[in-house]
Amino acid sequence: MKKTQTEETMNAQSWIDGRSILITGGSGSFGKRFIATLLEQYKPARVVVYSRDELKQFEMQNAEPFKDHASTMRYFLGDVRDEKRLRKAMDGIDVVIHAAALKQVPMAEYNPFEAVKTNVHGAENVVNASIDAGVKRVVALSTDKAAAPINLYGATKLASDKIFVAANNHKGSRDISFSVVRYGNVLGSRGSVVPFFRAQQQNGFLPITDERMTRFTITLQEGVDFVLASLARMWGGELFVPKIPSYHVVDVATAIAPELEQRIVGIRPGEKLHEEMITSTDAMSTVEFDDYYVILPSYSNWDIDDFIANSAPNPGRLLEYGFEYNSGTNEHFLTVDELRTLIETVLP
Repeated sequence: MKKTQTEETMNAQSWIDGRSILITGGSGSFGKRFIATLLEQYKPARVVVYSRDELKQFEMQNAEPFKDHASTMRYFLGDVRDEKRLRKAMDGIDVVIHAAALKQVPMAEYNPFEAVKTNVHGAENVVNASIDAGVKRVVALSTDKAAAPINLYGATKLASDKIFVAANNHKGSRDISFSVVRYGNVLGSRGSVVPFFRAQQQNGFLPITDERMTRFTITLQEGVDFVLASLARMWGGELFVPKIPSYHVVDVATAIAPELEQRIVGIRPGEKLHEEMITSTDAMSTVEFDDYYVILPSYSNWDIDDFIANSAPNPGRLLEYGFEYNSGTNEHFLTVDELRTLIETVLP
């Protein structure tokens, strides 16, 4: 039977209301916005913040809306590298959102083993702990840099994606599903171009790595909403990709400081001119729906034709080889005025 949008919304509600949710990296930007959304729009029984930073956890406990839901909130200090600690934190957990990662490209290039320990071995630990703890659903966050990666961060996230997708084949008879959400740069996130340009304004010019450079973009709340939608939609093994706009980096600079010189400084190591989220090879096993794509797992425990017909309000379609979801050839680009309005709205 075909699912309706109302049924999908109810399904999302059913996976949160009265349930226990754990978020790795829960004191980070995504984690805090995700948890705030849960507390404001749903009725979870318990929300567990799992992260390494005791200061951020302390600040969360004393900030709204978290302090107003103290009876629901739990705070676990721990690292995804520590499987034993993960198992303890996941006791009684129904849903896991895996957002913890080492994300800075230059830092990963300089400290490769640390990135591998957190992003790859950490993914394995989350999978093993989730299976052993009796968790029902796990959604892992990925990045556009995991598609055809040219830097270590992207490579570790690609490995992480593969680990979570393959976990559906190694769960045995346990009732648990794993899926992955991949999206582009979060507007205004730490280390991203908007706060960087704002900090550089005092120098009298804005450094541009390459005037041709483009990026996908998504707001933090849009990312949270897409993860929640994917939690409702998942069958197990999918890699969800939202349809989101692109921007030219020079247009971001113009939107922030139109009066300043834009000085070309050269592309950084491990950086692409354009980001990809679906490669031409991926396209052969990708289904397009109204507002998102799904890269299918190499091995699935469900019927693909049934999935295409019934996993969304409207049936999807298989893409053909040659399609690429690339920030440089994206059909939707934000204008300078749209960027300025968006930046002022999201980051006043």
